Formats: sequence, structure tokens, C-alpha cells
Amino acid sequence: MRSVAIVVYSQLMNGFRNRWILGLTILFALFAVGIAYAGGATSGHIGYTSLATTITSQASLVAFLIPLIALLLGYDAVVGEREQGTLLLLLSYPLSRGQMLIGKFLGHLLILFIAILVGFGLAAGLSSWQAGGSDLGRIFVAYGIFILSASLFGAAFLGLAYIVSVRAVERTRAAGMALLIWFFFVVVFDLALLAVLVGTGGNPAERVIIPYVLLLNPVDVFRLVNLLRFGHGAGAMTLSGAVMHGALGWLSLLGILFLWGIIPVSLAIWRFRRSEI
Repeated sequence: MRSVAIVVYSQLMNGFRNRWILGLTILFALFAVGIAYAGGATSGHIGYTSLATTITSQASLVAFLIPLIALLLGYDAVVGEREQGTLLLLLSYPLSRGQMLIGKFLGHLLILFIAILVGFGLAAGLSSWQAGGSDLGRIFVAYGIFILSASLFGAAFLGLAYIVSVRAVERTRAAGMALLIWFFFVVVFDLALLAVLVGTGGNPAERVIIPYVLLLNPVDVFRLVNLLRFGHGAGAMTLSGAVMHGALGWLSLLGILFLWGIIPVSLAIWRFRRSEI
């Protein structure tokens, strides 16, 4: 545990030195506070509208932004060390390959979590202030669940980035693969699913299968967690109505999102242990 903690601390200090934490915090804060303030602009109203409207709008932002940030954070975790010639040095320490990868992963995840916590914590404070101090507890519980789901969501793509980093032989290839992963899960997956539904007319068999297919995309799982939790908007009716006809609630989906964070990094560790360097 001490070896892992040292690697985590090292990654965190690198995050501070490279301004990753500061930059991500400012980015999340600007977007989150902006949405919290102007979330009702589409209905002709500037300012706080409702908690459900605000958080579902922020969830749409997170669904696009966090996967890209997580992939950029982790894509060179191993291949970058290999190219710089520092990987052999790291492996010469009394540190197993698994411990090294776990430490790096937790360090990057902590960087992401701090940025999410501060950025959306400010949004929670603004929402509470705009609501006139009413429902303070409900607002902070809601944002607590949102921050937890966003962190698990980030862990899923961070794990995918580590798989890329372990397998890639060059940083440029790793970067390209990371962008392809982002494009597939954030853009292509749902478009392809929609095309299948439209092309076949949405027969009853597909209505049974499609909810399970949605679970194969962490982006959809994250959206479903927050749509089922807050139940706002047309998207909530379309997606939440499709999920197992109520067989899975938002807590179950949160557990699936947790698995999406664990499985990819476990595969990356397994692959790294089997590689020659």
C-alpha cells in the first residue's frame, strides 16, 4: 500500500506542477456555474429554474467533456514513460507492475475528482444561493450523487485510456486511439443504435434488447443514472422508459458504472504484467 501511495502522490504533484488540476477545475467551474446561472435561457428565463433542469443540463456537458479529459489524462501513462526511457527505471524500484499502474490510475482519478468536486461544488453553492437558501440539503445531496456518478464515469474512460497506453508503442498512436475511443462512445455508438432502430422500425424484440445494449456504453449508463435520478426532460422519458421496464434503477446503474471503472483498468494491469516491458 505504501508503494501505491507514493505513486499516487507523485501523480498528484505532477498534476499540480502541470496545472492539470487548476485548469480542469476552472473549466468545470466555468461551465457548471454558467449552466447553473443560465440553464433556463431556452425558456426565456435567466437564473435558477429547477434542480432537475440544472443537473440534467450539466450531465449533458459532462457526457461530452469528461471522457475526452480522462482519455487525455491517461493515454500516455505507460507509453509516455516507455518513450522517455523512465519505465525501466520505475520498474527497478521495489514496486510491482500492478502497483505502479494502480498508483498512476488512482493519481489521475484523484486529479479528475478534485476538479469535478470543486467545479460542481461551486455550482451547488450557486444553485443554493439562487434558490434563496431553500432545500439546501436536497441540493447538496443531489450534487453529491452527481459528482459521484461523474467521477465513476471519468474512471471508466481513464481505464480505457490505460488499456490504450499499455498496448501502444508510440505516444502519437496512443493519442489517436484515445480520440477514436472518444468518438466511438460519445458520437458513433448512439447514432448507430438510432439508425438500427429507425431502419428496422423498432420491433418488440429490439425493445427488449436495446436497453441491454445501452449498458455497453458508459456514456449512456451515466446519462441514465442522472435521468432516472432526476427524471427531467424528453430524454428521460425515452431512455429511462427503455431500461428494463423499470428492472434497473439509478442505484443499479451506478453499480454498473462502477464496474465500467474497474474492468478496463484490471484488463490494463493484466496486459501490462504479461508484456516484456
